[in-house]
Amino acid sequence: MKRTAEPTVIKTVSVSLLGGFALELDGTTLTDDINRSLKLWSVLAYLILHRDRPVPQTEFIETFWPDDNSSNPVNALKTLLYRIRSMLEPLFGELQPILAQRGAYLWNPAVGCDLDTDRFEALCAQASDESLSSESRMDLYRSALSLYQGDLLPKLDHQMWLIPLSVRYHGLYLSAVKAQAVLLEQAELFEEMQDICQQASALDGLDEGLHTLIVRSLLRQGRDTAALAHYEKATDLLYRNLGVRPSEELRALYIEIMSTEKTLETDLGVIMGDLKEAASRPGAFVCEYGFFKEAYRLEARRALRSGACVHLCLITVSLPDGGVPPLKVLSATMDQLQEVLVRNLRRGDVVSKFSGAQFVILLPAANFEDSNMVMDRVVNAFYQQHRRNFLKLTVRVREIELN
Repeated sequence: MKRTAEPTVIKTVSVSLLGGFALELDGTTLTDDINRSLKLWSVLAYLILHRDRPVPQTEFIETFWPDDNSSNPVNALKTLLYRIRSMLEPLFGELQPILAQRGAYLWNPAVGCDLDTDRFEALCAQASDESLSSESRMDLYRSALSLYQGDLLPKLDHQMWLIPLSVRYHGLYLSAVKAQAVLLEQAELFEEMQDICQQASALDGLDEGLHTLIVRSLLRQGRDTAALAHYEKATDLLYRNLGVRPSEELRALYIEIMSTEKTLETDLGVIMGDLKEAASRPGAFVCEYGFFKEAYRLEARRALRSGACVHLCLITVSLPDGGVPPLKVLSATMDQLQEVLVRNLRRGDVVSKFSGAQFVILLPAANFEDSNMVMDRVVNAFYQQHRRNFLKLTVRVREIELN
């Protein structure tokens, strides 16, 4: 049985899909910046990404005209393909990059395609080989990451057929960044580690792993203030958008930041100035939950020694029926509630966000009746200031356990 001969490649076009759509051949470049319909570029991308087989007309119609009420979607497809061929003519001249074949269309096998996605994937696969030296792996990852100029075809990210591919390359990119970050940390190349993680975070700001790596890279550079600022920004972002508290790994970095060894100082006045809180800051003290736990333990010890009452309060934001509010509404309400808590509590009281919909409050030197009265005042103040807010505030008060 004879094998079908492999077609001879006459020309090879360079195709960029990461961060935008561009085709380059013999010094001529065509990009999706020109004013053309998105469907035109989407059909062209579909043909290139499925260049290993003929694509039936029915597949095109089901993919790009699923709810089209026109009487002749086949004619609409032919018209669009004619426009694509006309657009590609400056690149290919008389060579036809798109062929028709028995009720299907295919990318001409004589036109080779050098895709940045293929090179990116191949470089990531090579870099993941742990038998290579760390230096070789880092160089391969650098080459791979330089190709990733953005997510797959961002102007077409609403296309359902493209979403699985986009998610796949995005995930591969994040994995490559995190693997490279580990290698860079081991090589003590902390600035480069910070740079690649920040670039990735600009594309996926809700990936906690990236924020953890950024904080770690800043810490390793000795930039404790910047590390703390990024930690606070990241935890706030995760609270607002996902309603989650920081992971144990991220919180461990917070503890490391706070316990960073300072230079020797013998002047108590300098130390007191460093510790002193600005006198102009009124109301309750707001802190991260990891610090709140330490404050709780300290107050429990003090109460055990002095016999004073300390109460723990939990205030929860919910829908009137007890359900979880929409994230956008919840985030705005939590911001409003925090402001009310700070203004209506004492400077010695401690407030922390326990979850995306809850605050936990520590009330030292307050009995049960006083604590309930304080929290009633907070709830009333909230509804007085935000009369149109329809969400429900639920308060629970309990004396802390002494042991």
